Amino acid sequence: MDLPDLFPANPMQLRTIRHYNFSEVSSAMQKAIRRGDAALAGYWALELWSSGFGKYVWKRLLTISAEDCWGILTQEVKALHDSYLVINDGIPPKQAKGRIFISKAVILLCLSKKSRDPDHLQNYVYDQSAGLDPDTLAQELRSSGEYVAIPEYAYDCHTREGKKRGKTKADFFKAEQAALEPLQPGLFDHLIDE
Repeated sequence: MDLPDLFPANPMQLRTIRHYNFSEVSSAMQKAIRRGDAALAGYWALELWSSGFGKYVWKRLLTISAEDCWGILTQEVKALHDSYLVINDGIPPKQAKGRIFISKAVILLCLSKKSRDPDHLQNYVYDQSAGLDPDTLAQELRSSGEYVAIPEYAYDCHTREGKKRGKTKADFFKAEQAALEPLQPGLFDHLIDE
């Protein structure tokens, strides 16, 4: 296991409190939720929250609830977010409390049935262009502190490292569909293999 580079080539690159690459942690969180891995998803969510990215975590969790989860779970995640806001009313952002609400949202998302129908609808039914453009940008995994490796599945076409590895949108759709746990069969699943 390589030790992290605490001084990235791009000093403008966002880092978490334990020096992880922000976008890789974000990707790992969402993909762990898709796979129903509450412990790892929670680790990444709380790493982002502890690093001062609380607003971002909530935006991402709400997006995940619509993009990856079957049913009407978004309202539940929104209710947890609203409760988080009540707990933090009048508290400076650096003193935010209530990460238990993030933990609960992550657990609910992990336990929910998964379906990528909304994403498939916009990319396969409407855009009809998924998987056509392979990306080739690069960046190595960097981390530090109490090292928890970014899982390989986090490196997809949405991250620089994934692009470096030649990951395409077609790879992304196939891998993420296969990883849904628990799976709720979707209306557009058959389009993934076409």
